[in-house]
Amino acid sequence: MNCATGVAGLDEILAGGLARGRLFLLEGSPGTGKTTIASQFLMAGAEAGERVLYITLSETEIELREGAASHGWDFPESLEIFELVPPESLLDEDQQQSLLYSSDLELGETTKRIFEAFERVKPSRIVLDSLSEIRLLAQSSLRYRRQILALKHYFSRHESTVLMLDDLTADVMDKTVHSVAHAVIRLEELSPTYGAERRRLRVLKYRGRRYRGGYHDFVIDTGGIRVFPRLVSAEHRKSFSRERIPIDNVELNGLLGGGFERGASTLILGPSGTGKSLLALNFVKAAVHRGERAAMFVFDEELGLLFERARGLGVDLQELVASKKLIIEQIDAAELTPGEFSERVRRCVEDHEVQTVVIDSLNGFQAAMPEEQALILHMHELLQYLNRHGIMTFLTVAQHGLVGDMKSPVDVTYLADTVILLRYFEARGRVRRAISVVKKRTGHHEDTIREFMIGANGITLGEPLVAFQGVLRGVPTLVGEDEGLLDIAQAR
Repeated sequence: MNCATGVAGLDEILAGGLARGRLFLLEGSPGTGKTTIASQFLMAGAEAGERVLYITLSETEIELREGAASHGWDFPESLEIFELVPPESLLDEDQQQSLLYSSDLELGETTKRIFEAFERVKPSRIVLDSLSEIRLLAQSSLRYRRQILALKHYFSRHESTVLMLDDLTADVMDKTVHSVAHAVIRLEELSPTYGAERRRLRVLKYRGRRYRGGYHDFVIDTGGIRVFPRLVSAEHRKSFSRERIPIDNVELNGLLGGGFERGASTLILGPSGTGKSLLALNFVKAAVHRGERAAMFVFDEELGLLFERARGLGVDLQELVASKKLIIEQIDAAELTPGEFSERVRRCVEDHEVQTVVIDSLNGFQAAMPEEQALILHMHELLQYLNRHGIMTFLTVAQHGLVGDMKSPVDVTYLADTVILLRYFEARGRVRRAISVVKKRTGHHEDTIREFMIGANGITLGEPLVAFQGVLRGVPTLVGEDEGLLDIAQAR
């Protein structure tokens, strides 16, 4: 039998919540969200008809209620707050005698008052906030451990679920409670060089349960904490037909060897301005015309400009969004954690049943990642998840430079099933664009390099550029007649 934590996503990590009648430790530096999680835990119990008790040694009842109000909460009557050391007692001269406030007497009095509060309320859920004060009163690790054990056995006899908070303010990292607690959850806060704070949690131990290990991002929003469980693609499998979906454009369809396969990912690679986003838009347009739903996650471009450019291609994105055929989200890499991004993609797939996903671009996603290696791991799990749901995924990556020796900020070509390479080249005094398919796992594809243009009539491809050499390197040379070039005026 488990207690729901009331925190979105946390029960999934804990494989069902907190085991009833056990003692749990929630630790983290000040400001990481311990009090918020504790409040959600107690409110979830109150909503289930349980008696719950918040024992506070560090915050006043007024502060707790004000914090709840900031989230739009109003603590129910069944949630009782007990201030273990009321503020007025600190000002009472009779309560400041050295004999009364020696550590021995005060620790015993503290324990006695905890038990008295419990006997009065008889709660099934208890929060003790925080252990720092008890640790200071105990003054030694031996007395501290004995005190925690006494509390554990007392609450266990009454089958109460206890959540103890520790703010980690002690000079020495005392892990006494780690060995006593049934499970330990640690909250962390990271401060990047630029952007908002990043918060994550990790389950350090959980006796007798197979929890989800590793770090999991979470955010504190108005309304409480939301946790984003680390995506494990192996847990998500869905049966579907890996059919090949042809493209309306005959030349592009031929270049791709007949189209795209369901459950396959496509990487569109090229320098800035070659048309990666517009090419992806054409694939979104084709998906909507097939009667499917699509989703776009835009990192780099302002949506108003994207809508304007799409109109030039004959695509009314605003109408598609209004008809709920397309979901577009503007992503701010400085404010979004990778875990939250993966969760947004999951919600589009599972709640809105989208079948085509565009991520534009991975350069923006990389900005949200502290390390490139972590980006590779995140993208691997995300692409595998989408693959196993039969989603056609399109990703764009902008290479550094325009011509010559161009490099990608992150190499994910080995993760993608298909790689489309876009390039600039010069011919007849104009800057032109070339397209080629350099990789496709699922079947044959054309190995030619073709000139292309994107206009109001869609994608226009020319004949193979057999008269040029070195187009993919960005430094082409003319080795024959260039009759295969597109007539730009006609293409427009």
